[in-house]
Amino acid sequence: MVKIVLIILGVIVALIASACAIGSIAFTKKVKEEAKELFREGKEITPEIVTDEDIKGLPEPVQRYLKYTQIIGKEKIKIVRLKQGGYFRMKENQKWMPIKAEQYFNVDSVEFIWIAKVRIAPLVSIYAKDEFIEGKGNLVVKLLGLIKIVDAKGYEVDDGEILRFLAECIWFPSAFLNDYIRWETIDESSAKATISYKGITASAIFHFNEKGEITKITAKRYREVNGKFVLEDWEGEIVAYREVNGVIIPNKVNIIWKLKTGDFCYDKVEVIDIGYNNPSVY
Repeated sequence: MVKIVLIILGVIVALIASACAIGSIAFTKKVKEEAKELFREGKEITPEIVTDEDIKGLPEPVQRYLKYTQIIGKEKIKIVRLKQGGYFRMKENQKWMPIKAEQYFNVDSVEFIWIAKVRIAPLVSIYAKDEFIEGKGNLVVKLLGLIKIVDAKGYEVDDGEILRFLAECIWFPSAFLNDYIRWETIDESSAKATISYKGITASAIFHFNEKGEITKITAKRYREVNGKFVLEDWEGEIVAYREVNGVIIPNKVNIIWKLKTGDFCYDKVEVIDIGYNNPSVY
């Protein structure tokens, strides 16, 4: 009897592992094909160099930051691919779950695709695709890469995704020079950035230290609570910087909801690889 039970358990485990593998391959293949399409206009990139003239007229702390990144004298970044590691959780007091992700940006067209795998239990993972394409946001989550459990669309999602693009320009700082971003001076240590594209507009405040580093990004962002979207205070806390491809960027960031009940950090992001102006997927 014990032997039969063990055989049945073995079969179940094998079936789960097989489903995970099939779901992972199918989900990842589809998203990477979409990422290739995202780079459709980036196959032939005309080099443009960032100059001191480009940053004139920007708020002083933004100029200080761009000089700190060492982007001046280097090529403007048009295409980005990166890999992330870190930890994620969906609720307060929930255990942290390991996450691995890839992300692809077309900077000129204000578009990105993010694909992630979150391990929620041994042999069980959820797969997510977050995107902002042609002015529309969409978050899709699938259990095992096969069973759709989230498919979020609409104004609040569009708003959140373009805000995400704006905040993540910290990984390719020459993007802050594009015409679709407008800067306003607040004081010597902060400035407001407003991004507008295809009728969608969002703003965030960037906070700087004397060294020139961005220390945090704050904004109002929609959060889904019990099936409804609520506008909450949101923050990206910069934890660490490092130099990559001659550009200094944040490589560790904590993402936090600033709730009335207290801070809820739901994502600890680490950039483990990043490449510029290389229109190919991993």
